[in-house]
Amino acid sequence: MRADDAVVVPEQPDTRARGPMTGAEREVLDHWVDFYRDTVLLKIAGLDAAQLAARPIPPSSLSLIGVVRHLTEVEAYWLRVVLLDEADVPDYYCTPASRDGDFDDVDPTTAGADVAAYRAELELTRANAAAWTDLDTPVRGLRRGEPVNLRWILTHLVEEYARYLGHMDLLREALDGRTGY
Repeated sequence: MRADDAVVVPEQPDTRARGPMTGAEREVLDHWVDFYRDTVLLKIAGLDAAQLAARPIPPSSLSLIGVVRHLTEVEAYWLRVVLLDEADVPDYYCTPASRDGDFDDVDPTTAGADVAAYRAELELTRANAAAWTDLDTPVRGLRRGEPVNLRWILTHLVEEYARYLGHMDLLREALDGRTGY
């Protein structure tokens, strides 16, 4: 068996909770961001590295692992660079030489490491968001020179994840016919 024939994320039961249907604003925002983070891993479960790197919907160059890589960059940007104004956050995949490296430079041989990077980034960003308790006050960093607050960031993350999970739905269905929320 080749390394890229092995399943990268094993099948797992869907343990996502429905969430607080009448919760406070922060509780609801945190729930949806985490729900969608968990959904990413469910969308790629059971696939090998070659399937994750496949681009099954021409002419689009999107792949499942490209979306995971993009969401790794999204997490780092919003919940490290903008929230905390961290200066030493790595460019995981996007560089001046490859601005869309998250999507364009996918390789089955790095799919396992790409998923591990996503999981590691989630550990950091979950902790960062949890430690920032105020939704109203502007965060430490800026977005294109403008102040934002954590409410805006979390709302944007819900939107960003929802958009890319829709793409992942189509990519997964094109690969093996699997559908589902």
